[in-house]
Amino acid sequence: MERTKLKKKLIDTCLVLLQARADSAKKAMEELQQSANEYGLPKDRYDSFRAQVLRKRDLFAEQYQKALDEMELIQKIDSDRIVEQVEFGSIVITNKQKLFVSVSLGKIELGNEQFYAISIQVPIFKAIQNKKAGENFEFNGNKYEILEIF
Repeated sequence: MERTKLKKKLIDTCLVLLQARADSAKKAMEELQQSANEYGLPKDRYDSFRAQVLRKRDLFAEQYQKALDEMELIQKIDSDRIVEQVEFGSIVITNKQKLFVSVSLGKIELGNEQFYAISIQVPIFKAIQNKKAGENFEFNGNKYEILEIF
């Protein structure tokens, strides 16, 4: 598959996964809010049910916002831009795995290929940051060779 088409397809797949994550969090958040509304005000000062439900709602609200923020970040990646070194938005092909430096989404399957979407905060990114094709690096006791970057 052509490099730019592959990068575009990875970006689109990440956006679909993040949208599903956002939709799931929003649905859970709305259901918890409805549950709290139906329960009404606390019955006495020791009644913590409503407070627990609202705390859970707030946690889902944070997940929802994180998914939206990550979607915005992914949309900033230019699929037509080919890079020479490992940076945000690059696809890194090593002798052991294929990485997409974007947001942490884990394993993504495109056809018969597997990519790992990683963020710039993870330790493996720190090991490969600014490296170029042909360079080697070591991570968790394993030696890798960077075959291709785009």
